[in-house]
Amino acid sequence: MGNCCDGITRALSKPAIEGPRERTVMILCGPPGCGKGTQAPKIVDKLDIPQLRGRPASLKGQAVAKGTEVGLKAKEVMAAGKLVSDDIVVGIIRERIQASDCRNGFILDGFPRTVAQAVALDEMLKETSERVGIVVELNIPDEVLFERITGRWIHKASGRSYHTKFNPPKSYDGKSAPSAENMRDDETGDALMQRPDDTTDALPNRLKSYHAETEPVLSHYRGVAGCRVSLVNANQAMEVVWKDMETALAKSSA
Repeated sequence: MGNCCDGITRALSKPAIEGPRERTVMILCGPPGCGKGTQAPKIVDKLDIPQLRGRPASLKGQAVAKGTEVGLKAKEVMAAGKLVSDDIVVGIIRERIQASDCRNGFILDGFPRTVAQAVALDEMLKETSERVGIVVELNIPDEVLFERITGRWIHKASGRSYHTKFNPPKSYDGKSAPSAENMRDDETGDALMQRPDDTTDALPNRLKSYHAETEPVLSHYRGVAGCRVSLVNANQAMEVVWKDMETALAKSSA
């Protein structure tokens, strides 16, 4: 396996990015409830690159809201009740990473979910002589996730994640029944919400899908020269997980 620096290649030389630069292209993945919502903002601060989330702050939704050409295509497909194709999603990413905040790189979270999507992403990056250089999975046993999932609350606008037991917001006393009234975002004070699929009934199918479709993405990138794939044990205290994450990121940039 080559050093990750070999895999961080020249940046896009488009108008929003002044001159060719080397950019960090990272994929952050893990099963539902693994703790990405907690760890991702720390990675953003450490690497000084934005997190491009597949959900709930959907790239598709952002593109539609901006009224871009590819966003309008996505809007038309969604209005027809159809799934947005991988080609359109890749087009949205291609457009998004031209923004000035991506001049140093970006973190993809929620995409690619399948090997087919990973291949489409790789082809798009090849257009500008770039490739994924870092892939990190937050790894955790399935049985641990049930408690994590059912207690999870999120801030819809930012994607910040909280938990009634493991990471409660300042507004929650730890004793009352959690609700939109006492579960509030620490930064904005907005009411938090639970995703409709954060239930014990929905979780088994979500995990089955992750293991069958997304885990093979890790194997795909293990076969890509210059890309370092790391697994971080997410079944630890948050501060320990972050320490291990820092180690993984340091190895990737060495």
